[in-house]
Amino acid sequence: MKNDGAGSAPRVYDLILAAFCALLLIANVAATKLIAVGPAWAPGGVHLLPLVFDGGAVTFPLTYILGDCLAEVYGFAKARRAIVTGFVVSAVATGVFFLVDIAPPDPSWGNQVAWHSVLGLVPRIVAGSLVGYLVGQLLNAQVLVKLRDRARPGSLWFRLLGSTVVGEAADTVLFCTIAYAGVVDWGTLGNYIVVGYVYKVGLEAVLLPITLRLIPWLKRREGLTLAGVVDAEQ
Repeated sequence: MKNDGAGSAPRVYDLILAAFCALLLIANVAATKLIAVGPAWAPGGVHLLPLVFDGGAVTFPLTYILGDCLAEVYGFAKARRAIVTGFVVSAVATGVFFLVDIAPPDPSWGNQVAWHSVLGLVPRIVAGSLVGYLVGQLLNAQVLVKLRDRARPGSLWFRLLGSTVVGEAADTVLFCTIAYAGVVDWGTLGNYIVVGYVYKVGLEAVLLPITLRLIPWLKRREGLTLAGVVDAEQ
């Protein structure tokens, strides 16, 4: 049955929205650091590029899991509301960081260079982050809802992974390309895109058993099963 909302007063939606925005902000700050694991050596002594990813990879995939819960339980309209809220919060945080960065530091405070290097406004990274996030999350929610409306028994796992495959692809390619094309060499950029994408999708796959239990729990909390909205997540 089609479901575009969880009634007039959802019980858990606000908590998921808060966690969604918090994880997004944490990921955006953590993403300012590129991490390289390696170097790795293949059989025969061939030197491979180290695995390159950013610090946001620690928490950002969790926003897709929460996004899946929002779309599956509450429908596209409420998922879109959360996504837009996250976008606005991220933009406000960027503005605040920029204002603090350009404010004259106290002479006795010797951390201006460190502050700027981590939280200073880098237009390309900000643009890549916001564009990738907005397009990726909206695609993730839209694909999940469309698959849900055509659902067959036992298809929840397919909907969750299918939407993530599409959403994370758009997000990762857009962010990495906008933020780092021409800044790092093409080999590193390709490594960054592939490693980031595989990691994010892989993490959601690993956490899928938790998501498969979380969504039915949320539906019961919102009274959706009592209203006859019984999805085949079993």
